[in-house]
Amino acid sequence: MVDQKFSCARGASASDEARLRKAIELLYFGYRAFTAPPDRMLEERSLGRVHHRILYFVGGNPQIAVNALLGVLGVSKQALNGPLRQLVEMGLVATDTAAHDRRVRQLRLTAAGEALEARLTGAQMVQLEAAFAQAGAGAEAGWLAVMEGLVDRGR
Repeated sequence: MVDQKFSCARGASASDEARLRKAIELLYFGYRAFTAPPDRMLEERSLGRVHHRILYFVGGNPQIAVNALLGVLGVSKQALNGPLRQLVEMGLVATDTAAHDRRVRQLRLTAAGEALEARLTGAQMVQLEAAFAQAGAGAEAGWLAVMEGLVDRGR
């Protein structure tokens, strides 16, 4: 029934629908392959993908305020609190008080956090670099355009 709704609502042909379904499947399977190496590394420490996302965005934005991180991740305070506390307790993330406002907590990676984030993200960079090289010239720009289009529509 979903197939007919898409086709009827959008005027899409069966071949259009098949093409889009293939793209959706590849996105699912690609994401699974993309997250598998970091997932294994995280599992060794009893951590998950949410921890990786926190490490990634704190690493890329040193001294990010907790409220700003909430916005970047698109999660609630309750959803962030547990994983962030765990990373702090493990010595991977440190909290500082902002100079401009003592009520604002800022986050930064510790040396151990930087090392772990580099391993996790490095594994994904290797995957992307290989996939872009295999896909040929222009593939990276096309992929980035598609991902940016998905992000823009998700807002």
